[in-house]
This record gives sequence, C-alpha cells and structure tokens, in this order.
Amino acid sequence: MLAHLGGIVLGFIAPLVVWIMYKDRDEFVKDQSQEALNFQITLAIGWVVAVVLSFVAIGFLLYPVLWIGGLILSIMGGMAANRGERYRYPFALRLIS
Repeated sequence: MLAHLGGIVLGFIAPLVVWIMYKDRDEFVKDQSQEALNFQITLAIGWVVAVVLSFVAIGFLLYPVLWIGGLILSIMGGMAANRGERYRYPFALRLIS
C-alpha cells in the first residue's frame, strides 16, 4: 500500500525504495511495489511528453489528465493492496520485471 500511495507525493522514489527493501522478502509486496514503480515511470514519461508538447500549446491539456489520473489510479492501487488484492495499472509500461 505504501508503494502505491507514496507515489502520489514522492513519484517513483517511494515504490523504488519499497521494491529494493522488500523484493526478496514478500512476493506480494515485491509484485505490488514493482507495479507501482512501473506506473510511476510511465507517469514520468507522460509528464516529459506533456512538457515537450507544451511548446506547441498542446501539452497543457495533458497536465490535468496526468495529475488526476495518477492520483485516482494510485489511490485505487493502494486500496486494492490494502485488501490483499493484486492491482494492475491500466496503460502502465512493464519496464521493471
């Protein structure tokens, strides 16, 4: 749960720390921190694209979508992890496996 919700404030740092610390201890925590890390990396890529597109005045439209989408999906992931369910983020690139 900390990996999902920590991403709201700390970006990819919180899931990265949880993944590094617990990847050899608990399979569920490893899976969920890995999923949260992949989502935060995907979100960071989205922010970079939005900033680049801001130079042609399109990227500003992506800012609220990325912010609200990241917030809602991270909360949904945290709630699912709290219930003991595995959560898969839609649209997340699976870069860390």
